[in-house]
Amino acid sequence: MLKLLARLGENFLYLLETTGRMGMFLGASFASIFRPPYSIYAIVRQIYFFGARSVTVILIVGLFTGMVLGLQGYHNLKQFGSEELLGSAVALSLIQELGPVLTALMVIGRAGSAICAEIGIMRHSEQIDALECMAIDPLKYLVAPKFVAALISLPVLAFIFNIVGIFGGYLAGVVLLGVSEGSYFQGMYNSVEWADIRLCLIKSLIFGVLIVWICTFKGYFLHLSRTGVFGAEGVSRVTTDAVVFASVSILVWDYLIGSLILS
Repeated sequence: MLKLLARLGENFLYLLETTGRMGMFLGASFASIFRPPYSIYAIVRQIYFFGARSVTVILIVGLFTGMVLGLQGYHNLKQFGSEELLGSAVALSLIQELGPVLTALMVIGRAGSAICAEIGIMRHSEQIDALECMAIDPLKYLVAPKFVAALISLPVLAFIFNIVGIFGGYLAGVVLLGVSEGSYFQGMYNSVEWADIRLCLIKSLIFGVLIVWICTFKGYFLHLSRTGVFGAEGVSRVTTDAVVFASVSILVWDYLIGSLILS
């Protein structure tokens, strides 16, 4: 019984320590964004990594997500004789929920895992310690450009996802299943409001912060992780933890943001 209480206390203290360290890491990272010198090249390079190199997977996933929504939406709405609402259903589902969420999950798998592994390897090989010895702020040099790039790239990728998804719904519903083209776009025009687009933008910005925050934090503090394993295996475990933690956080914050804004 005493061992169980000791284990619970140890885990609770570790959770408090990690929470505090994450908060301080986020604050220091955002502060470093506004502290000169500013490296435009580093930011552009990270935008290319986060945004441009993610466009292909966003296009593919967005297209087939829209087609699935068009197919399922058509058969569900047909039961109630409301096929003309297909455009509204596809657009609102993508803009409010699926667009920002699936975009964030794809970016986690493609870019988030990479930046966690990159910083984790730098920590293990003592490159971060070398930067500190040269009086170079690691947060300014490594983390700040990634935050800026994510805040720019995630909303753009989410809107690309939405546009391609709407086109996918058009292919499935109008071209393949025969829904009226006019009713598809008219229903979309009547239902989508600025509040829906604003919700998508807010979610994308918050998801971008979460992705970079969690993935860089896990790699940066590799040496303090509880895996007890270092080297290549330690980096792989930390990267796996970062991907899982970031993905779950996206889903949790998706609900929290929706409940706060829509209530």
